[in-house]
Amino acid sequence: MRPIRLPEPPGGGMGTPEIFTGGAATAVRRAVVIGNGSPGAEGQCLGLVRALGLADHLTLYRVTRPQGGINEWLHFLPISLHKLIDQVLRQFFRNTRFELVIQGRKPYRVPNGGSVGLSSVLEADTKKIVAVARDTFDKEGPTLIVACGWDTISYSSSIRHLASDNVYVIQMQHPRSRLDRFDLVVTPRHDYYALTAGGQQEVPRLFRRWITPQEPPGRNVVLTVGALHQADSAALRLAAIAWHDKLAPLPKPLLIINIGGPTRNCKYGVDLARQLITSLYNVLDSCGSVRVSFSRRTPRKVSDIISKEFTGHPKIYIWDGEDPNPHMGHLAWADAFVVSADSISMLSEACSTGKPVYVIGTEHCKWKISAFHKTLRERGLVRPFTGLEDVSNSWSYPPLNDAIEVATRVREVIAERGWSVG
Repeated sequence: MRPIRLPEPPGGGMGTPEIFTGGAATAVRRAVVIGNGSPGAEGQCLGLVRALGLADHLTLYRVTRPQGGINEWLHFLPISLHKLIDQVLRQFFRNTRFELVIQGRKPYRVPNGGSVGLSSVLEADTKKIVAVARDTFDKEGPTLIVACGWDTISYSSSIRHLASDNVYVIQMQHPRSRLDRFDLVVTPRHDYYALTAGGQQEVPRLFRRWITPQEPPGRNVVLTVGALHQADSAALRLAAIAWHDKLAPLPKPLLIINIGGPTRNCKYGVDLARQLITSLYNVLDSCGSVRVSFSRRTPRKVSDIISKEFTGHPKIYIWDGEDPNPHMGHLAWADAFVVSADSISMLSEACSTGKPVYVIGTEHCKWKISAFHKTLRERGLVRPFTGLEDVSNSWSYPPLNDAIEVATRVREVIAERGWSVG
């Protein structure tokens, strides 16, 4: 008997017929971001979604803890337990004189998405996200889940457990344990500092078993230099247009100064403010104009000292914190940056521009943050701000492009599942 020959699919016989590949159902065309309300954390998720080309098909959910009253003392608890305790206490003390102690003066509401460029934000709901992913899979394909922050871990891991055939789950920042709960973990290389020779020397042997991570990165871990963010080339082009009338006429070179706030591994106080004032006066002659921004983490005493010193100076403008936020405009129009050493996000954004980045306060950093700064210096991305610089002398480097590199890896691992992105 002669063998039966099936007809070749259209297109010259190349590729697999759509009915066998699953057609549109195998293309990831939408994303769900699960955030924790932190602009830095949510910015990492949104930066990856933008790099994957899914920003126009994005839904943002936010994990919110109970706020006010006694809840401010319960943030160390797992979020599910915290919410349960809050619910019990509110029910038990309702209409009593202790109600204000439990609830605080103002009820907490999920904020809108203005800070991340979205019109609205939904309260995170695992069951709802899973149901939508399952019900729409055949018509709209798989859903990409991107989460960041400690409070989001239980949500993203549960979604993968309940709908593993319908979603691809990426957890930003190291979850510290059980990385197999996620399809992919994206985390800075310095999160593994504890496993290096230098890290081991800094930790007494007695405490090493309590320091995470305990194991080298596995196959489902993607390492970055810094933090992902939304300041890609397209966003900066739009910002340059939006801020043209305000920033283009300023005398050049334009020096942008971004000050964050002390952290556990980078502690400082008014000493940093005084150091900045001295160094800035020393370089001021080489600057055309200077613009200073503080973050919401900046201690009031630090911002007050700097503001009092420079308010009214003809070359220096200090942003008052009111909208519109000039941050993206500053990234687009700056000729050079000075960034406080504590902020990995602000440093990562500045280093993505290819423009000179000077760092102040590195001597206050320790542990993995010191390792991060060492990497930036070795790659020629940053230099210390000493007050001896001539800001008019520019220098450059290959821009830091973590989001693009991670997006490339995401496409590769999703392809291994037989799916594609976009």
